[in-house]
Formats: sequence, C-alpha cells, structure tokens
Amino acid sequence: MTTLSKTVLNRALLSRQYLLARTDRTPLEVIGRLVALQAQEPNWPYVGLWSRIRGFTHAQLTALLEDRTVVRSGLLRSTQHLAAADDFRRLRPLLQPVLDRTARSAYFGRNSAGLDTASLVATGLELLAAGTTPRKELARRLAELHPGRDGRILAGEVELRAPLVHGPATGAWGSWGTRSAVSVTPAETWLGQPMAPATVKDLVRRYLAAFGPAGVKDVQAWSGLTRLGEIVSDMRAELRHYRDPDGRELIDLADAELPDPDTPAPVRLLPAFDNALLGHTDRTRIISQEDRKRVMPGQARVLPTFLVDGRVHGSWSLDGDTVRLTAFRPLSATDRVAVEQEAQRLGVFVVSGKLRVEMA
Repeated sequence: MTTLSKTVLNRALLSRQYLLARTDRTPLEVIGRLVALQAQEPNWPYVGLWSRIRGFTHAQLTALLEDRTVVRSGLLRSTQHLAAADDFRRLRPLLQPVLDRTARSAYFGRNSAGLDTASLVATGLELLAAGTTPRKELARRLAELHPGRDGRILAGEVELRAPLVHGPATGAWGSWGTRSAVSVTPAETWLGQPMAPATVKDLVRRYLAAFGPAGVKDVQAWSGLTRLGEIVSDMRAELRHYRDPDGRELIDLADAELPDPDTPAPVRLLPAFDNALLGHTDRTRIISQEDRKRVMPGQARVLPTFLVDGRVHGSWSLDGDTVRLTAFRPLSATDRVAVEQEAQRLGVFVVSGKLRVEMA
C-alpha cells in the first residue's frame, strides 16, 4: 500500500478545493464540489468563493440564493451551511440524526423537558405553514403556547429537528460582524419538492471528491455521522487505498488523480470557518497542531487565515479600511509581497476599492 507524504496530501486537498489554481467553474458547480460551504456568518462564503473562482462577484452568489438554487440551513455538524438545493434535499435527511443529537443536548433538553418532541415539531411547522416567517416571530408564538419556556430555544430545536431554510436576505452580502434577521421556511415549501435522501455511500464519494485521500475518521469528523467503518469497508473494492506518513489507512476514489507534489501553491486568503481547514480530524496536511490552537481558540471559532506554500502561515482580519495580517513565523521577502498583494485584491472584492494592508 503506497504511503503518501504530507506534501502530496496537501496538494491533493488544495487541488480538489480549487485552492491550487482558481477555477472558471460556476459558483454553483464549486459549491457542489465542496458539498456544502460553511456559512455561520453570511459574508464568509463570498470570500471563500472569491478565493476559489476566477472573476467571482457578490451578485453571482446572491442570485443563486434569490432564485432558490442554493439554500442556507443547518447541515453538516449541525452548523449553518450553503448547499445546492438538490444536494440539500438529498443530504439533510441523511444528516438528520446529527442534528437530532444536537437537539437532545442539555441546552435544548432543559428547556423542552416534559414536551413531546413530535408535537413540538408539528406545532412549529403549523406556525410556519403560512410561509416565510421571522425566526423571532416563531419564537414568540412558541413561547405563548408554552409559558415559562424560552421561545428562542424552542424555535432553535424546531429548526434542528425539521428541515427549514433561511430566507435569501439571511445569506446575502452585508456588513461585517453583523447578521441579518433570520427568517425560516419549511424546505419542501421553499423548494417545491420533497426531501429525497441520499445514501451514506453517496456522501462518502462526495466527501472524497472534495477532501480525499482521507480516513474513515476524517469523513466522520466532517459529517458528524458515526460508525461509518462498516459502510466504507463495504465500498472497499471501488476505492483506492493508501497510508499516511503515520501508517493510517486512507481511502480515495479510484479515478481521482493526485497532483505532482512539486506543484507550486499560491498565496490564498481563506475566510473564517473555511472548508479546507475543517474537512479532516487530522488537519496537519494544511495546518500544524501549534497553529491550529491559534486559529481555532474555541469550539465556536475558526479565524480567517492565509496560506503560504499551501499551509496556514498566519491569520488576517478587517479593521475599517485596513486588512491586518498576523504572520505566525517570519516570511521571506517574496512571500511577504505575495501575501500583501493578495490582501489588496481581497480589498477590491470586499469594498470595491483599495484597502491598507498592515503586517504584524
């Protein structure tokens, strides 16, 4: 069984994530390749697509949200993602056990103790039957029906247990650090089609196309699903098998190509919560353990980063009219210029004008 170096794994990830070279594919095609795009904060998916697509504009993604071709909802690991509508219809039912597990956590359980879960969901869907409804209005009405309970938490539980999608304004480009008021609609109403569950094998194939080669634990960490070993074992004959530098078995699609490890990797600025950093349990192919602690200081935070030679080399932030770059180790003069130039290009995308760049 061939052993793959960290460099080979790095270049394979960058290539499949469209980070080795920007692509001319459409935003819908890129979102489909990535399976789902992390969208905890509405602006970050725009930056993620800008980093991957040549000539990408804000209007391209906004149009996909408005025409219901792309939707925003809870999906992988119970967090907010953008997904192609057809993918959402197939993946949300498959991932529902993960969202149900979150809904059974103490945070939700304390508030809904004594309530029948099925009745709570049915009531929530009945309140949403009229169409798109502000989440705060759903919370208010649930609180009226269940005195003494926090309506916001009840509304959150309904959103986890039933496939609801957010209105386009929720995912639209907006002010940094703010979120539009969320409105929700039952997915089948919004899309005009029923849910159509994919198989776990389908999900594994889609994952490998975007993140492979990888191990079973990587698929589990990315999806939130557990006990996938038997399913992957059943797929053994259709997959290619490798080992990583530590001897762990990796799987990949049989027809997936591995790029030359000497392929140059350009500087890239990645948004917070970027897919490339969250797709594996062992993320050392793109970020060191030391830097991971800096970039992911808590469960709910993944800072924006920049890549040099394919690996995380620092973080960045926007402060008014300034892009602030924080390098985790010294940069060569050539790399420093490349990072600053890419930050300038980001400024043009973000504010349609030039931003100052400061390197710490």
